[in-house]
Amino acid sequence: MNKKKPHVIAIIPARMGSTRFPGKHLQDIHGMPMLGHVYHRTKMSPVLDEVYLAVSGKELEGFADSIGAKWIPDQKESYRGCGDAIADATTEIERRIGKKVDIVVLVQGDEPMVVPEMIDMAVAPMLENPEIKVINLMAPIRSDEEHEDVNCPKVVVDKNNYALYFSREPIPSKKKWKGGDIPRYKQVCIIPYNRDFLAELSDMQPGVIEEIESIDMNRVLEYGHRVKMVPEDFETYAVDTPPDIERVRRFMKDDPLMKHYVRR
Repeated sequence: MNKKKPHVIAIIPARMGSTRFPGKHLQDIHGMPMLGHVYHRTKMSPVLDEVYLAVSGKELEGFADSIGAKWIPDQKESYRGCGDAIADATTEIERRIGKKVDIVVLVQGDEPMVVPEMIDMAVAPMLENPEIKVINLMAPIRSDEEHEDVNCPKVVVDKNNYALYFSREPIPSKKKWKGGDIPRYKQVCIIPYNRDFLAELSDMQPGVIEEIESIDMNRVLEYGHRVKMVPEDFETYAVDTPPDIERVRRFMKDDPLMKHYVRR
């Protein structure tokens, strides 16, 4: 008997009222707002059946319509964390399409350098092993500045690449380490969830560590579940502050994917 192919969707959340950089999703990057880059590049992943924007505000709704994206309203300001908003968005999407999805991939709307291969490799372990409930990508931290940046979520992992802890502080500490380079990884916010686990997670109250670190994945760990980490080596940068957008513009200047969706 042929195994049924899981129904996999991606949801990209975006809101105008970002605490650190309001309106960042509409910031121009080489002729297109940042959110457009995230959407079009995510759509290139062959593992996805559909991509949705979860947006709040008339400006973002209008932009979603302008690029032909499917979107749903996101009231994230009233949510505890991004995963909680995504859980409700999933329920609304299922109502609209009339069927249940199997895997929900959260792609943060401030990851304009995402490449489709990153999404494919993030989902792959869940397709191979349905016992895995949530996955994150992780990438090498390439500088001390990035390691100490509170806007960059870090993760330490066990020998099987399961997360031990997420923090905005520079972990692991290098103060007493004399053995050369230390393994330093950042969380890359492309996060596949088993759909049922996402709903279960949304019903859990945030723990103290999640609130201290302001990283949703610590809720998973605090309740005794596991987060599978998938290492990747693409050099990408999220946009959290105005200087970040300038860095991304520099790195994307000759990006080969843009020719497929940016008219110049």
